[in-house]
Amino acid sequence: MTIEPLVQFRGITKTFGGVHAVENVSLDVMPGEVLGLLGHNGAGKSTLIKILSGVFPADSGEIRVAGQPVSIRSTRDAKLLGIETIYQNLALSENLDSVANLFLGREICGRFGFMNEEAMEEAARTTLQRMKLRLPSLSNLVASLSGGQRQAVAIARAVHFNARVLIMDEPTAALGPEETRKVGVLIRELASQGIGIIFISHDLHDVFDLADRLSVMKNGRLVGTVATRDVDQDQVLAMIIAGTLPAKGVA
Repeated sequence: MTIEPLVQFRGITKTFGGVHAVENVSLDVMPGEVLGLLGHNGAGKSTLIKILSGVFPADSGEIRVAGQPVSIRSTRDAKLLGIETIYQNLALSENLDSVANLFLGREICGRFGFMNEEAMEEAARTTLQRMKLRLPSLSNLVASLSGGQRQAVAIARAVHFNARVLIMDEPTAALGPEETRKVGVLIRELASQGIGIIFISHDLHDVFDLADRLSVMKNGRLVGTVATRDVDQDQVLAMIIAGTLPAKGVA
């Protein structure tokens, strides 16, 4: 049985003032897959994910979600399609607790417009249980949480609102080894539930530990996509620096 990609990019192009930030990029994200997206600063990674997340419209090309052509003109469009993005700064409010952050801007309200805090707390607990995750207390301010716990809150927010595709921009950049390991376990748990994850990182060790496949960009173009098990770090570095494909392993 053929498994259909969750997301398909076909010939995506985006220019800014005549500069091709993304040029004719085609790649797929599969259900339950962690796809590592690599490349130097300016390679086009951020522009590509911002097109998928609705920050920028593509100039040309097509995006398909679950096999259907879609028009993503805003972040709202992306969220309605189940595409959620967690940026490096996490976009959390440190003066609020975990529950308030999870529902920030999408609060559960009762008949008369008042927030239903009990329903939100119960929903937050259910989501964290689904992720096999525990926090010290849901009532603690986010400011008191560790970096890994904050990352978990940001991920829980995306998962609660039915993310089918999760874009993670440098999710372990500011974390120590143990918290990086915990976030890695969480990413693998989400993938096991069928969520497709696009994992952007400059840390090859993290990428090799977590990603099923690696897509490398250089100067706005896709160098290629390889199965992680078929390549080593030197071959991937050659793709990043020189834009050359390994002799074997192209996925």
